[in-house]
Amino acid sequence: MTPAELAEVVLAAAHAVFDERGLDRAALPAQTTVERPRNPDHGDYASTLALQLSKKVGVPPRELASALADQLGRAPGVKSVEIAGPGFLNIRLDAGAAGQLAKVIVEAGPAYGRSDTLAGQRINLEFVSANPTGPVHIGGVRWAAVGDALSRLLRATGADVGTEYYFNDAGSQIDRFARSLLAAAKGEPAPEDGYGGAYIAEIAAEVVKRRPDVLDLPEDAAQEVFRVEGVQLMFSEIKSSLRDFGVEFDTYFNEKDLHDRGELEKALLRLREQGHVFESEGATWLRTTDFGDDKDRVLRKSNGEWTYFAADCAYYLDKRERGFERVVIMLGADHHGYIGRMKAMAACFGDDPARNLEILIGQLVNLLRDGAPVRMSKRAGTVVTLEDLVDAIGVDASRYALARYSSDSPIDIDVELWTRATRDNPVYYVQYVAARTASVGRNAAEAGLTRGDAADFRAELLVHEKENDLLKALAEFPAVVASAAELRGPHLVARYLERLAGAYHRFYDNCRILPRGDEEVTDLHRARLWLNDATRTVIANGLHLLGVSAPERM
Repeated sequence: MTPAELAEVVLAAAHAVFDERGLDRAALPAQTTVERPRNPDHGDYASTLALQLSKKVGVPPRELASALADQLGRAPGVKSVEIAGPGFLNIRLDAGAAGQLAKVIVEAGPAYGRSDTLAGQRINLEFVSANPTGPVHIGGVRWAAVGDALSRLLRATGADVGTEYYFNDAGSQIDRFARSLLAAAKGEPAPEDGYGGAYIAEIAAEVVKRRPDVLDLPEDAAQEVFRVEGVQLMFSEIKSSLRDFGVEFDTYFNEKDLHDRGELEKALLRLREQGHVFESEGATWLRTTDFGDDKDRVLRKSNGEWTYFAADCAYYLDKRERGFERVVIMLGADHHGYIGRMKAMAACFGDDPARNLEILIGQLVNLLRDGAPVRMSKRAGTVVTLEDLVDAIGVDASRYALARYSSDSPIDIDVELWTRATRDNPVYYVQYVAARTASVGRNAAEAGLTRGDAADFRAELLVHEKENDLLKALAEFPAVVASAAELRGPHLVARYLERLAGAYHRFYDNCRILPRGDEEVTDLHRARLWLNDATRTVIANGLHLLGVSAPERM
């Protein structure tokens, strides 16, 4: 019996109690939930339904809990129900009902853990969005891992998600990039405000290879060639790096298109119609202080140039007009000040900032070598890139390490830890269960052991304490996925997988799955094989949500 099925049983019991007592059914919820008690000694599941309904119907909570317990005690699969405290229901399932979960999971396969919790929501999820002036650095890599995992979680819970990379290919940083490339091609030092590093020389050389005449052009024309060709080359490299990291975007959006299509003028007109635009000192402003911003923001400077904020406004409006009800933007730690102005901007468009715009801030990442962090500086050419991280610990470990922590916490990635083939390496610990469960399956086949027909599955044989613990852990997965999506926390999945791995290891150490030697295959062996394969399914499903492989061999 799954938690969702037990919740339906609890609600059915409540209906029966209300009918017996003549209570108004309108007070009953459309659905309820059951939870795992913090103390396993209190039972398999707990319900607070009696406490929730007591005031509505004027029945003391323990009296209502007692009536519910009587009804539940007669339900198939329920072993016992105890009343605790003011009216908590602690429920124990019989072994047969609890063990049926293994069959449910195996038969559901990749669908186990998925739900329609967020069905009907159209979400635009923008992440990474690195400027095309250098490789993706380790801070951007964090958003690549977390953002991609979050998109998988949102889709697994029913949301319609569009992932997006905003390509900042307009503005002064592109001019500095082009000047840096031109200087490198000429063998000159980088401009004082330009970019350094080996990648600048590499791209400059490739531009010259494509356009051998570029250095014979007037400086302005040459710089334009380096701008167009260099940005294209850099963006191709960024996309390739992300693709190798397992991250693809539904949309790659160019900032320059906003300018070329007149989208900034359109956004300005819309904001003016809403009554929040004013002129001062020759510039055009948005009165964001009306909605809690610390100061008003310039949209167009007195010299006629658009600000970055104006492009932000146009881009937000474009997303909303493409039908996305909720716009989620992931930004780095140095963008915390953007939250107030962006929320105010959404309000200036007439939107509800709490519903239509969500901004997530990610904290810094350090890559540790020999216990010391490697310092980053794109302009000095010592940036720690996506490739550096992958070369150091691999794609799977990189993605897992970056997604394992709440994004609002700084993290240190220790190369020695994340490359170690030991149980203290979290990704190894989890992936080892994937490999071990697959190995058990192969060895079972060699021994002539199969699960058999589902109809012959003897779930009631799974009575060992460690079997029960593993079943309880497996039952948590759908709720973990739903919570991780709702709370924007892929780290909740990673931490769950580590708990599940621990439960499996203890089960494996205490419960013999395969027959020894010439020992006869029994229904208990088959039942445990179902449980083994159910674990393999959940581990694989969970790792997939993080974009990490579930190896069959290690």
